[in-house]
Amino acid sequence: MPTVLKIKSFRFHFYSDERNEPPHIHVAIPDGECKFWLDPVKLAKNKNVKPPYCS
Repeated sequence: MPTVLKIKSFRFHFYSDERNEPPHIHVAIPDGECKFWLDPVKLAKNKNVKPPYCS
């Protein structure tokens, strides 16, 4: 999973084998991960990331 960007404890990455999904980015922190669709930008999935970081 290539990392695109790291900001403090946030790691922005993608998986190269998600062929059937629209363009998106995963954002991981030590306690969880969320996924955002890119066009338009919208939260797609959230696992243990509290607002305001993933909302």
